[in-house]
Amino acid sequence: MGALLVASGSASDFPLLNALIFVPAVGALIVALLPRSRPDLARPLGTLFAAIGGALALALAWQFDVTAATDAATVGDGFQFVSQQSWIPALGISWHVGVDGISLWLVVLTSLVVPIVLAGVDPHHDPKPYTAWMLLLQAGSVGAFVALDLFLFFVMFEVVLVPMYLLIAGWGYEGRRYAATKFFIYTMAGSALLLVAIVATAVLGSPESGITFDLVTLAEEQGLATNTARLCFVAFAIAFLVKVPVVPLHTWLPDAHTEAPTAGSVVLAAVLLKLGTYGLLRFGLYLFPEASDWAAPVLVTVGVVGVIWGAITAAMQRDLKRLVAYSSVAHMGFIVLGIFAFTATAIGGGVVQMVNHGISTGALFLLVGMLYERRHTRQIDELAGIQSAAPVYAGVFTLIMLSSVGVPGLNGFVGEFLILIGSFDTRPVWTVIAATGVILAALYLLWAYQRVFHGPPAAADRQTADLRRGELMTLAPFVIAAVALGVYPKPLLDAVEPAADKLLEHFEEYSGFEVPELGDPVVLDHGDGTGEHDEDGH
Repeated sequence: MGALLVASGSASDFPLLNALIFVPAVGALIVALLPRSRPDLARPLGTLFAAIGGALALALAWQFDVTAATDAATVGDGFQFVSQQSWIPALGISWHVGVDGISLWLVVLTSLVVPIVLAGVDPHHDPKPYTAWMLLLQAGSVGAFVALDLFLFFVMFEVVLVPMYLLIAGWGYEGRRYAATKFFIYTMAGSALLLVAIVATAVLGSPESGITFDLVTLAEEQGLATNTARLCFVAFAIAFLVKVPVVPLHTWLPDAHTEAPTAGSVVLAAVLLKLGTYGLLRFGLYLFPEASDWAAPVLVTVGVVGVIWGAITAAMQRDLKRLVAYSSVAHMGFIVLGIFAFTATAIGGGVVQMVNHGISTGALFLLVGMLYERRHTRQIDELAGIQSAAPVYAGVFTLIMLSSVGVPGLNGFVGEFLILIGSFDTRPVWTVIAATGVILAALYLLWAYQRVFHGPPAAADRQTADLRRGELMTLAPFVIAAVALGVYPKPLLDAVEPAADKLLEHFEEYSGFEVPELGDPVVLDHGDGTGEHDEDGH
């Protein structure tokens, strides 16, 4: 195996991205090899390896050079901490990883959420395999976010499937096997299409110098014929839309969330769903710009349908965890709208919302799990007056709930506001419809809060214990992030904006779409990819 190592954009030649993948992967192997007589070592040791990954991710964010990202001439030039090694030379497959402003904070989010839930959530049984699967989930997710080779991305994209399936089936609730099987079938069906499309893209789109799976080369070469590119994009998009998920491909998600263990629900919401929206950005707009423009009306439609459908369905739920699960469908629909609005503001808002959704919804699943541990029910009509028995718990729930609603001053507001402002330039009708989802989110979350936390408590509700010190420590990073990113989102935006600008320049060059400048007249979207405006911008 030939080897070529390239490092750029960092203070040293230390392969940070490789370490972010291999540290939790090695930790998973070590935990799996622990003697059966010492299961008590699994979680502490696993948390240590996961936390090392978290520390490396913070170092990555600290060393990320925003100036270099701004000065980059193309999308490919904007990747930092690049490491490339030949893997299968005959097929042009390489271990090629790199990070830009779009993937940076998703890597950080993944690398911090896993150690938090490993340390703070008790699996109740079989801690050794549970911890090993969580670590493998961390490694695969980070690998998917930084992969710059299509084959490597597919491998990492599939790696996360097995641990999540086993976590749901092994540590979930009563309907866990059905939910895990449904999750596996849906995602595997999408992955089969993805594999075919990856091979077709590499074989048909490679330059004359030889076959390659390198994302940057294929994206800059744009060697596919128009119809071929559109077919490949459809296959990519279906795989990613299943992962997002969008209506009508969403039905696996409520079941998976409801039956998954608490830590599994947190990681599923915070990390795995983002593989879908990230894939639409990285492998949609970048790899298939013309096809993205061609398919945008349909994708915007399903995104907005998800916003409304998810919100209405959430309001009808009797299970508090299932309500939060349907809220994810609505929030992820906003991100799809932002991606295919084709403005820097909307795309930047979409990336920010990926991170913020992971924080807010991840914390909501933690809180619902803590309530279930106390009351052994998630049925809303069986809970009342929790606020009087557990005021600190109610206060934290209120703050996280308001961040999910999108109240100004909290993190959820920033992403949704940017998406709506940016999308109005190119998708005004759909943006207005999506904006009603903000009102519906307030409706279903506040209504659920009123029923669960207010009113006269029953005898069982009066005995509900308040948050313990360990639980407060588990929730503290989510609360701090929700407030800090709501008040001061600049670190996220400084990294995201240059990458979004470069991506749109590439998209505009190869798609023929004219990206509007700030202040341009509003384009009236007719739903067929065409539009018109008058001299007054109306």
